[in-house]
Amino acid sequence: MLIQVLVVLIIVGVLLWLVNNYIPMDGKIKSILNAVVVIVVILWLLQAFGLLSGIGI
Repeated sequence: MLIQVLVVLIIVGVLLWLVNNYIPMDGKIKSILNAVVVIVVILWLLQAFGLLSGIGI
């Protein structure tokens, strides 16, 4: 399970880096996108470790 979490975090990080570097967007949109991705990843991690149950992400 820990390996799976690490792989997902690496993939999400690389995809976010690619989007930030290679897709031209306004700085505000990039900030919002980064914040949304971070919030979703934190919620997913909490649910993956059983600290957050009841949300079906």
